[in-house]
Parts: sequence; C-alpha cells; structure tokens
Amino acid sequence: MGVRAGVVVCITSFLLGSLFTHWIADSLTLWKSPVTDEHLWTAALYYSILTKGPVQILYVLFGIIILGGTTIFWSFNDLEAGNLMFDGGSIFLYGVAAIMYAYSVIPNLMDKFTTIPPYHMKDAFPRLLRTPTLDLASNHLVCSVALTGVLILQAGRWWAELSDGDDDEDYLSEKVEDSNAVEETKSMTPLVTTA
Repeated sequence: MGVRAGVVVCITSFLLGSLFTHWIADSLTLWKSPVTDEHLWTAALYYSILTKGPVQILYVLFGIIILGGTTIFWSFNDLEAGNLMFDGGSIFLYGVAAIMYAYSVIPNLMDKFTTIPPYHMKDAFPRLLRTPTLDLASNHLVCSVALTGVLILQAGRWWAELSDGDDDEDYLSEKVEDSNAVEETKSMTPLVTTA
C-alpha cells in the first residue's frame, strides 16, 4: 500500500508542479484586476510558446497521467473500506483534472494559440482570443484544485490508516495485559481440596 500511495502522491505533485509553471500567465488573467490588454498579450504569448514545444512533452505528460490513474485504480481494487472512500474520491478528482486537461485545455491551446497575430504590447487585444485566454487560466485553476484534493485525500487516508494501526496496537496490548492478569489470578488462587 505504501508504494502505491507514494507513487500517487509523487505523480500528483509532479502534475501540480507542471500546472504551477503556468502561473506566469494565469496570475495576470485571474488575480490581477483589472485585466489589461498587456496582461492578456503576455498570457497569449506564453500559451503560444507552449504550443511550439516538442510534442514528445505531451506524450510524457500523458504517460505520467496514465501511470497515476492506473496506480489509484490498482489501490482502489483492494476493496477495503478506507480504499473505497479515499481512493474513490481520489479517482473522481484525478479524473476531473485529466478530463478537463485533455478535453478543454489541450484543444483550446492547439486551436487558438498556435499562431497569434503580430502585435505590440500597447495594441488592443483581439476579442476572439480574450475568452480562450481567460478560459485557459480558469481550467488550470480547476485542475490544480482537483489535484490538491487528491493530495488531501491521500494524506487523509494515511492518517486514517495510521490511527487504525494505533487502535489495533492498543487493542492487542490490552488483550495481552488481560491474559497476563488472568494467569496471575490463577497462580495466586489457592487450590481448595475437598476431603
């Protein structure tokens, strides 16, 4: 169990780290008010650079996503109560992040940002790119929150199993103490003989 949970935590942390690299663009469109044309141009240029990267990076990313999903399903297959609750929630959140990224982020990037019009930072931002730029930032945020939920559920699972283990140890030590007390009582009780 420990290896599988470790793999899930490491992969989820890696995916969160890759989403956090988009903070350069996402912070300008989500958290800075008002959103200016300069912020939107900076974000669009960043996304455009992403689309020009080698396609092998996407293959590696999808391989890592598949490995993480497979590991969570493998752990879920133990059919223990803790696994059903914590891994079931993790599967849901991990699936939401994977589906959001595969069906919203990647197509949006490839459709809208492979070529952006020539511009100067002071030019007006095109209306056709405004919504996709804001949507990308929002989708990255949704994926980040879902993956953070996976980490929280895995930490909760670890904590629950740890406290279950403590209860088992307490129960076993009480049983040993009870059996020792019974043996001491037997050895201290004098044998009564009837004549």
